Amino acid sequence: MLLFSEVAKVLLETENRSGRLEMTDLLAGLFKRASPSEIDKLIYILQGILAPPYEDIDLGMGERFALESIASSAGYSKDHVESLYKKTGDLGITAETLFEKKQQQSLFSKEMDIVYVHTSLVRIARASGSGSQELKKKYLSELLNNSNSLEARFIVRFVLGRLRLGVGDPTILDALSVMKTGDKSLREPLERAYNVCSDLGYVASVFFTNPEKIPQFAVRPFKPLMPALAERLSTPKEIIDKLGKCAVEFKFDGFRLQCHKSGDSVEIYSRKLEKMTPMFPDVVAAVKKLSEDELIFEGEALAYNEKKKRYFSFQQTMHRRRKHGIEEASRELPLNVFVFDILYKNGKDLTQLPYSKRRKELEKTFAKNIILKPSAAKLISKSGMLEKMFKTATEQGLEGIMAKDLGASYTAGKRKFAWIKLKKSYGKSVDTIDAVIVGYYLGKGARAEFEFGGLLVAVYNSDNNRLETVAKVGSGYTEDEMRELQEMLSDIKTDSPPSQLDYKMEPDFWVAPKYVVEVAFDDITQSPVHTCAMKDEKGLALRFPRMQKLRSDKGIDEITTSSEVRGMFEKI
Repeated sequence: MLLFSEVAKVLLETENRSGRLEMTDLLAGLFKRASPSEIDKLIYILQGILAPPYEDIDLGMGERFALESIASSAGYSKDHVESLYKKTGDLGITAETLFEKKQQQSLFSKEMDIVYVHTSLVRIARASGSGSQELKKKYLSELLNNSNSLEARFIVRFVLGRLRLGVGDPTILDALSVMKTGDKSLREPLERAYNVCSDLGYVASVFFTNPEKIPQFAVRPFKPLMPALAERLSTPKEIIDKLGKCAVEFKFDGFRLQCHKSGDSVEIYSRKLEKMTPMFPDVVAAVKKLSEDELIFEGEALAYNEKKKRYFSFQQTMHRRRKHGIEEASRELPLNVFVFDILYKNGKDLTQLPYSKRRKELEKTFAKNIILKPSAAKLISKSGMLEKMFKTATEQGLEGIMAKDLGASYTAGKRKFAWIKLKKSYGKSVDTIDAVIVGYYLGKGARAEFEFGGLLVAVYNSDNNRLETVAKVGSGYTEDEMRELQEMLSDIKTDSPPSQLDYKMEPDFWVAPKYVVEVAFDDITQSPVHTCAMKDEKGLALRFPRMQKLRSDKGIDEITTSSEVRGMFEKI
């Protein structure tokens, strides 16, 4: 039985280490102590989740409820807890401090194992209906009653989504391999299995019980795959030099969907693998009408204006992603889905087929559909032809083009040159990047009323699993966006920087790395105050950055990498 007190000690040690190798060894040692029935729960806790995203289990607790639960469990007044929280800036450390000198001891407290903690957290998440918030608070208080001070620290951080361990999925995958073999030799098959089913807890459970099944993981309906990701190049010539003859598709700025069908059952997942089925009844109905019994495909959904015969913007399309007024929204903003890949059909995994064969299967499957349409694609072998198609795309108001390697398999969860994007410029802008918000600034002058004056954003260094700042974004916002961002970010404010962030510049407020924004810029320059791709004490920074839009459809695992920024800098 793996006690949660043992887990908490390792979490504390991990928090105090910065090296990925050290973290890997710590986790490998912890995994050795877990049983097959415990490992999936342990993995989920380390990921800061209770289940894979498509199962839609959300704790839904804010600071106020956590604070009241701490007060109730530790025997202090709410005012006392709030006062200490203002000093520590960390509600987890606040709980730990109070529990060290707890004023009331529970007569029935017991040692908690990892299964008990996970089950209790799931019970909190699933409390619903009238009075559910009070019930959540009661359940959390019961869990804290059984906690020692260190356990309380991490339980409170977990329920607030602020575990801040700096441990990403790559480190967990490395640790699973090291646990079994002493090295990272099993990392690749473990990662492939994870990319195929998007459930690291399940992968670890299978690895513990039947490790020989890991290489046999296959695509199945209702287990969404990690989406394939594209690399970028700057010119049509570079693309042709890289791929030779390739398929080129228009790149729509829409909402990426992964659709699954088995019999009469249909599920739709976002690019972050959240279940979106109830929000798209028109797409569900179209998928149900397909003659295939089993199907998994990907497409880009855009809202269509039938009267004006044009597609709406990304922001307008995103209005379809709502929980209320769905039927009205589907009438006002009907969707077309441009299908760009087919991954599974009638029991057959198509992901290992070359793109050229998948494309033929796609065109055969969706040739006569009204809502579900094959994306427009052409075979191109010369840079001049690619340039012409790119110009056509931008003249039509599209984002650009996507070039695809005709011989490449579908690389789930991977950013490879199997797909290469070429995007339009914004004014003089070289390009845009997707970055995660790590902090924000107070407004000054005319912006003082919004309590928002700009963002500090970061990109991802895949070599060391760290976030690195790349820009202070002070322009590009409407008044509504400033209000929206201030409200969103104030809910995830922290008094210390994200544990995985390398930084020199400090914002007025740090936030948990959660929201992704698309940022346009005029140039990339060397900077002593940003840490992106740092070399000789100088990092890279965006020049004249401005926000294009909030990318609520993207997760932080999809943001631009430091190496991509370095590549753009070297070509300017």
